[in-house]
Amino acid sequence: MGRFEKVTATHIFPAEWAPHAATWFTWPTNVDTWTDALDQVRKDLAKAVVAIAEGEVVLVNVASEREALQVKMLTANHPNVRCLLAPSNDSWCRDHGPTFVLPNSPKDVWAHAVTWNYNAWGGKYPPFDLDAELGAAMAGRVGVDSEPASITCEGGALESNGEDILLTTDSCVLNPNRNPGLTRTEAEAELRTQLGLQYIGWFEGELDGDDTDGHIDNLVRFTSANSLLMPFSLDTSHNRAEVERLRAESGRSLSVEFLPDPDALLHEDQPLPCSHMNFYVANTCVILPVYGGTSDTEAERVLARHFPTRRIVPLNCRSIIRGLGAIHCLSQQVPAWPGIRLPEDDFSLS
Repeated sequence: MGRFEKVTATHIFPAEWAPHAATWFTWPTNVDTWTDALDQVRKDLAKAVVAIAEGEVVLVNVASEREALQVKMLTANHPNVRCLLAPSNDSWCRDHGPTFVLPNSPKDVWAHAVTWNYNAWGGKYPPFDLDAELGAAMAGRVGVDSEPASITCEGGALESNGEDILLTTDSCVLNPNRNPGLTRTEAEAELRTQLGLQYIGWFEGELDGDDTDGHIDNLVRFTSANSLLMPFSLDTSHNRAEVERLRAESGRSLSVEFLPDPDALLHEDQPLPCSHMNFYVANTCVILPVYGGTSDTEAERVLARHFPTRRIVPLNCRSIIRGLGAIHCLSQQVPAWPGIRLPEDDFSLS
């Protein structure tokens, strides 16, 4: 079989709003990422963890008992929060974590996880040796096999409607810093094989200050199988044409609504990649990154309309965004499935 030979997918990448068994985080520890904001980042992330834990288990990778104690203190020892021993280089669980996929056939009980040969967004932030191993380790902790893709990618570059459409960007998947010489045809064959989604939309755009080369989770998001959100700044001729192409190929009447762009935020005179698009959909709530600007209220109103059965939880991300990502970048969902077995807490701390 050739490296990119197309095969019939046996599994599918579920939508984020599908039921979760858990949400996964990697506890922030890298001083180089957040410098003097690290303590505040932990406090802010803990607020999101507690909100999510009201509706599902939250797994948190930590490197030590001391970090586990931090998690438990900041989350008031919430019974749904479990700390797992898993050292890391950094905290971007969306990208170093695996992508969990579920069987297409109800006769198959075995989910599995895809790992993406993580290289810290094209080798930008060495060392990343621990993070490169985390995806497979995380899959093993919930009792599923992992399968390495034949391309380098990250979870933040992939957006699924859970049925037949995947969204991504050329600037990540086809970037020579990840996949030198890779063509779009080759990439599509591998993405279809691994994720089971037939139609692939290639969008363009990159936020000021973004170090991911244009992750889709800051640009275009599904809120249902037929509904898209994007920021006003991404309403370009290319992206409008891409939506039209997906409508024609899939037969779906995709609707598009726009979220406002946050006011510009600088740190040490450098722009930060603030976006309301980096929201995370949990079982009972949606965590919305907010930045203290005029767009926060409107973004909350739009998301409340798209997710009427979930509580919208605004999370102040002015400190978190100094690491050049927000709550979606920090999170990874584990879909609910009979074959997935959640681990108990690795630490018994009073």
